[in-house]
Amino acid sequence: MILNKETAKKTAELLLQIKAIKLEPQQPFTWASGWKSPIYCDNRIILSYPVIRNYVRENFARQIEEKYGKPDVIAAVATGAIGIGMLVAEYLSLPFAYVRPEPKGHGRQNQIEGNLEEGQTVVVIEDLISTGNSSLNAVKALKEAGANVKGMFAIFTYGFDTSVENFKDLEVELHTLSDYENLIETAQNTNYINTEEAAILRKWREDPANWKP
Repeated sequence: MILNKETAKKTAELLLQIKAIKLEPQQPFTWASGWKSPIYCDNRIILSYPVIRNYVRENFARQIEEKYGKPDVIAAVATGAIGIGMLVAEYLSLPFAYVRPEPKGHGRQNQIEGNLEEGQTVVVIEDLISTGNSSLNAVKALKEAGANVKGMFAIFTYGFDTSVENFKDLEVELHTLSDYENLIETAQNTNYINTEEAAILRKWREDPANWKP
């Protein structure tokens, strides 16, 4: 869910500006899953741009407080969201933790790194939502540790139907600074793409697993 339309448009514009998101309908990327895609997103690039990372940090913090008040802990999904999650926690003067995809195979075998006490309220930070599986795996680990997960905030989502269903099934509220539709609108309005390319991008999202360039 987008909480602020202007923030969604501005975030999309900034992600395109620094090439954290690339749109190439004519020369598609190949994802690790094997999918062909006219879009590629790597939000970790944000950390290299102080003004933009501060924009993301402050909008995350503002929206978290508006929606939930101050939680007890900010948790991030490893590894992509650790940097921005820690910035949000620092801005809100809150404890920080992060969640691995699975427990370590050595040492204390932690899946959650950082101090987390049973019953504490947690807001989870993620950088990107595709299917939502890895993000929700982190939520499950937090809940199993006794956390009261209020919701998740992500920088961007593709808005796949499967991710919407996955979050609904686990009863997790998802809020994003921007999303796919706001990205396409912004890209068109700034002449980053033309009408034909926008149509290709919208068609891809209808069935990304079977889309052919």
